[in-house]
Amino acid sequence: MSFLCVGPRNSGKTMLLNSIQYPGSVNFTTHSVNTVGTNIFTIHNLEKPLKKGSKKNIAIRELGGEMAVMWKKYYSESVEKILFVVDTSNLCQISCAGVLLYSILAEPKLQKAKICLVLTKMDYAYRQMRNEALLMLQIERLKAQVSQEITIIESSAITREGLDQIVEWLFN
Repeated sequence: MSFLCVGPRNSGKTMLLNSIQYPGSVNFTTHSVNTVGTNIFTIHNLEKPLKKGSKKNIAIRELGGEMAVMWKKYYSESVEKILFVVDTSNLCQISCAGVLLYSILAEPKLQKAKICLVLTKMDYAYRQMRNEALLMLQIERLKAQVSQEITIIESSAITREGLDQIVEWLFN
């Protein structure tokens, strides 16, 4: 089984995964550079006690937004879950994200994958509100037309809002 984290460039994928992998490592002074290629993050299951059959760790491959045209190389029927990250503080990126999300949902190899739409940077004052962002992505219309299960989580790598929900989604 494999897990992917994708989204347009500068959407906050690296910062989000760093904040999950190393709690407390991300703050208002933390920054990252665009991922040109891939990163692997190991997420630990800190749930106590572990549920029978649950994994102790999972590896998530982050695919840089710069290489969106090459994401297909990483698609396979073994992809179990996809974190799709959207920067809610960037109005233009929300539209771009919609196009990329639609292409993932239409991919035949990903028809059984579960999708978590992560609305990042919810701590920014000039972000789009959840409902506005979802409206721009046409999410209700999309959910009615695709076979994949889509979960929506608002998050912030800095305030850690929503990160526990993301970890729970990954391990369930």
